[in-house]
Amino acid sequence: MGSCSTWAWQELLVLLSSVWLWVGSGQPTPPGSTHTPGPQLKFRLAGYPRKHNEGRIEVFYNDEWGTICDDDFTLANAHVLCRHLGFVAATGWAHSAKYGKGIGRIWLDNVNCAGGEKSIGDCKHRGWGNSDCSHEEDAGVICKDERIPGFKDSNVIETEQSHVEEVRLRSVVSGARRQLPVTEGIVEVRYKDGWAQICDEGWDSQNSRVVCGMMGFPAEKKVNRNFYKLFTERQQLNYRLHSVSCTGTEVHLSMCAFEFYRGNTSAACGAGMPAVVSCVPGPLFATGNAHKKKQRQQQQSQPRIRLKGGAKVGEGRVEVLKSSEWGTICDDRWNLLSASVVCRELGFGSAREALTGARMGQGTGPIHMNEVQCLGTEKTLWSCPFKNITQEDCKHTEDAAVRCNIPYMGYETLIRLSGGRSRFEGRVEVAVGAGDGDQPRWGLVCGEGWGTLEAMVACRQLGLGFANHGLQIRLAGGRTAFEGRVEVKRGSKWGMVCSDGWTTKEAMVACRQLGLGYSLHAVTETWYWDASNVTEMVLSGVKCAGHEMSLSHCQHHGTSLNCRNTGTRFAAGVICSETASDLLLHAPLVQETAYIEDRPLHMLYCAAEENCLSSSARLANWPYGHRRLLRFSSQIHNNGRADFRPKAGRHSWVWHECHRHYHSMDIFTHYDILTPNGTKVAEGHKASFCLEDTECEEDVAKRYECANFGEQGITVGCWDLYRHDIDCQWIDITDVKPGNYILQVVINPNFEVAESDFTNNAMKCNCKYDGHRIWVHSCHIGDALSEEANKRFEQYPGQLNNQIS
Repeated sequence: MGSCSTWAWQELLVLLSSVWLWVGSGQPTPPGSTHTPGPQLKFRLAGYPRKHNEGRIEVFYNDEWGTICDDDFTLANAHVLCRHLGFVAATGWAHSAKYGKGIGRIWLDNVNCAGGEKSIGDCKHRGWGNSDCSHEEDAGVICKDERIPGFKDSNVIETEQSHVEEVRLRSVVSGARRQLPVTEGIVEVRYKDGWAQICDEGWDSQNSRVVCGMMGFPAEKKVNRNFYKLFTERQQLNYRLHSVSCTGTEVHLSMCAFEFYRGNTSAACGAGMPAVVSCVPGPLFATGNAHKKKQRQQQQSQPRIRLKGGAKVGEGRVEVLKSSEWGTICDDRWNLLSASVVCRELGFGSAREALTGARMGQGTGPIHMNEVQCLGTEKTLWSCPFKNITQEDCKHTEDAAVRCNIPYMGYETLIRLSGGRSRFEGRVEVAVGAGDGDQPRWGLVCGEGWGTLEAMVACRQLGLGFANHGLQIRLAGGRTAFEGRVEVKRGSKWGMVCSDGWTTKEAMVACRQLGLGYSLHAVTETWYWDASNVTEMVLSGVKCAGHEMSLSHCQHHGTSLNCRNTGTRFAAGVICSETASDLLLHAPLVQETAYIEDRPLHMLYCAAEENCLSSSARLANWPYGHRRLLRFSSQIHNNGRADFRPKAGRHSWVWHECHRHYHSMDIFTHYDILTPNGTKVAEGHKASFCLEDTECEEDVAKRYECANFGEQGITVGCWDLYRHDIDCQWIDITDVKPGNYILQVVINPNFEVAESDFTNNAMKCNCKYDGHRIWVHSCHIGDALSEEANKRFEQYPGQLNNQIS
């Protein structure tokens, strides 16, 4: 990516998430235009993406900006509002927060205009501030792009380019131009078809703080003005803004006070120079020695705040640590000021969005804070005023979340998908070997070892959310590359697909997944994942932890390609999704229901067939004797934003005669008994699982049940209950000696199905066994406690494999 023409994407383009066109109380002169009722009533357009004549409609009333609900909204309402804004009429309107959700009050609801009113206040409505809506119902308008002749307003500049939508940092140091992120440079704003500068007269650290926050950086630092003064003296500059005055808490430069230059802008700055900003990157984006130092500082201090459940870096549900236990924040009065404190504390920039209503999934455990009201200058969220929560105040359906501004790293330019039916799926292609002046070389990723964790990183790098599937499929035994026995990858094993129920429809899916077109007789069509001319494998051995921002950050073979099958049909592919499931175990139920049973061997034939007993059971004197079992109930909730569905299709489910149902996953849960230092002394697992909705939250309907070859899965807001008295819901502890142990349960241990958060898939309990009885206590989800509390709980970092030491 070294050519000059390709460096534009490095210049840190930040798009405005809330752009305003201010319109105040001035009076337009012609007939038919409006007179706003009272000096305090103003209107503006906001939201993104949008044009200058459309957006979310916001009204300033009683010294506060707010929105209008879309209930009963009509084109006649839009006509009145567009005239308020100085446009001749409306051409349409938008519902359901098309331009994004606003913040603050919802001032008007059930507005009913005839269309000729001079003021929106003259229309029928429920009364100012009286609404039963949420911001998900914010109304927008699309105005005819024709201004009312002579329309004058003290708050609007008569030009289409009156607003500040796009801002960037332009690096002028030759070495820094090739580095991302860009942390220092001249501040520029988009103007017409190019970029313009800001005069630095009166420019201060508060202005710099706002710009750095937009760019994804938590703080600003001093800059060498003398260097830039020498540089800019030789440049032809075009100034656009001056007299910029920010308080430092704004999330975008457009929210600050400023003035536009008129006339000859090239010589407008007088004795000043262009505004230059230098930013301090957060630990995740720092490089060199600074990076190592910040990482050491992070490791030394236990964080008291984190983000969970987000698909991208810098977004997620906000969780805080209190009394060694992680909990959530209620969304009452949650806004961009408080969200920005969170973002900066975590090493990101200001907040792009303050999300309410558990938009990033529901958390678990306590809700620690309510009605958080930050000023925006606080170093930590704990310094902000807040109310302690009571159980009646909030539920996890009101968990607050954030989307933070993060530095532009250009990772999405180094990956693409080809051949998919939509932009969310396809074969993965990556760019490699781009040096100074070189064009990138696009190639495929070897499918060997490609799984859910790798697919999650690919989808994150693409900006497409979570991985729905990381695809591997192959044909074996055929005469040509276009025919053969279908084999699919499940976990770490390849297996054949059973022919029962196999039809043209299933074969079409397989052929499309292989990149070989339609199947059987539909050979004239070309709807398949082979739309690109890229055929070379350039990356192999990819192994990700799942949290990386780019595939290049994962382990891989580098330039030493090692891929047994280099044909295009063996390349890695993904299907991405904007939402994902999130499973977690109900820990208190395990603790309440745990007990020991000595079960006769003659009652365990079915369990032995499914490999649910320890290996020593094979040597037992069947059918005489017994096995000692630690039994407990298992209630697994889906707290995510998508249903949990088994990766394998119905055609590959296995019928188990013993338990009389189809098993849809090879291994759904691991059960282990561990010593405090991590040695495994006993194990159990579901060889397969019948996934279904046993119970659901109020107002959530069951969708999945195992009976009669029914669909399997767990609906969002439902849980699958496996009672303690069901076969294989146990750990065989016959060979375990008395002592102190840890009971560990891990859901979806092989990451077969993508989830928004794998860190909460493990549950741990302390247990004491005296040879006759067992005491199970302190059960908790694996990441529910602080690191310190976890160390007290166990003397090892934990393990998730299912191998006996």
